[in-house]
Order: sequence, then structure tokens, then C-alpha cells
Amino acid sequence: MSDCIFCKIAGGEIPTDFVYRDEDVVVFRDVAPQAPTHLLVIPRCHVASSAEVKDSAVWGALMGAAVKVALSLGLEKDGYRMVINTGEGSGQTVPHLHIHLLSGRNFGWPPG
Repeated sequence: MSDCIFCKIAGGEIPTDFVYRDEDVVVFRDVAPQAPTHLLVIPRCHVASSAEVKDSAVWGALMGAAVKVALSLGLEKDGYRMVINTGEGSGQTVPHLHIHLLSGRNFGWPPG
């Protein structure tokens, strides 16, 4: 999608310091972090939200990359949280599927 900022990041149109990338997924730091570690895990293909995923391989690629990055950074030692917002009412502000990978502070439950 030509006007999607995450598509532009994934496609290399916007310079980004990638934490991880492969043929299906890119991972980069959030510009407005909500934790000491706050990464975004996104598919290279455009999918507006989790409600629009048609191919289960997208989920496998996203979750696989998220866990691989978490382990490579040692986030499992103190714990981490993965969040997927779907739709404006949940707080999704960019209409491109993404996982927030957060760590480095205590998280309350319920969130909100």
C-alpha cells in the first residue's frame, strides 16, 4: 500500500535501523517507546489488522520473529509482553498489522 508508513519502512523507503529482518518480517524500535525495550514486529506484506489475516503463515512469521528477537536480546530473563491492537477502539494507530514487543519494566494486569 503506497501511503502506509510501515510498508515504506519495510520496503526501505524510510531509513530505519532494523533490529531484525528477513524475507517476511522486519523489526524496529518504536518512535514513542512505552518501555525501555519497545519494538515493532511487522509483516513486509500489507495487512491492515489481525482481523484481515488470511494466511496463517503470516502469524507464524510474526510470532517466530518476535520470539527470536526476544531471545536474542535476553528479554526472557526479566519477562516481556507482546501486544496486538486491532482497530481504533483498541488503540491501533497505524493500519498495518504489528506486534508491540515490550520489556524492561513491570506491566500491570489488566492493561489499560
